[in-house]
Amino acid sequence: MPMPWHDADVTIENDTFHYLRTGDGQKPPLLLLHGFSDNGRCWQRLAQDLQATHDVIMPDSRGHGRSPRIQPSTPLDNAADAAAIINALGLEKPIVAGHSMGGLTATELGARYPNLARALILEDPAWIDPPATPEPPQENPFYAWLKQMDALPLPELIAFGQASNPTWPEDEFPAWATAKQQLDKTILGALHMGKPWRDFVAALTIPTLLITAEPEQGAIITPALAEEAATRCAHLQVAHVPNAGHNIRRENYPVYLQAITAFLATIH
Repeated sequence: MPMPWHDADVTIENDTFHYLRTGDGQKPPLLLLHGFSDNGRCWQRLAQDLQATHDVIMPDSRGHGRSPRIQPSTPLDNAADAAAIINALGLEKPIVAGHSMGGLTATELGARYPNLARALILEDPAWIDPPATPEPPQENPFYAWLKQMDALPLPELIAFGQASNPTWPEDEFPAWATAKQQLDKTILGALHMGKPWRDFVAALTIPTLLITAEPEQGAIITPALAEEAATRCAHLQVAHVPNAGHNIRRENYPVYLQAITAFLATIH
């Protein structure tokens, strides 16, 4: 980890959230929200490239990394958690970026807390329609995937990740594998990826960059969904990254970074 990054905690009411931070508040804040089963450290490559211009904050979401475990009696509300982290750290109008689950969280944050963020960057957000009936955790598509990795020691888990994702850079896998081990598996009973994302998009009033990729390679956002989102929100622009699937920044990082830096240059 490049110095002088901070590896720290912030306490919100009775919960302590872990985060990494590249700066000390002297540069514009950029809050990065990771995807399901990742952690804040999974943003390290992007943070390294943006730390010269931004104070990059990378929290572990609830149930992930070293942040609070899932409590059966407490509903999971990632957008409220992100808002609380922004307020607790005193971040002044941060740009908020998110991938997958984090992209959905960022979308919801922008809709529910319109005065907190300056702009949004959404990397293939989990804009998934709610199921007609709730599914038990064992029927969650992530359940079997996580179970097969659960008993693997870290070196074998890294090897599993490398075999499953041969095009990813080698330095992605230590953080990716560690995050899988840290994940609170009870989150599968509390996480509801399906949310009224169309309502959230329509409510956005700040500049928003939607980064899309190839559905044939596993991306969630199809061209039709991207077009629909753009019609619902006049503040939204779309950047398509070819030759990448759901993990856009891990599969075509140069084009991904170019789209982000071009967007950031327009935000003041």
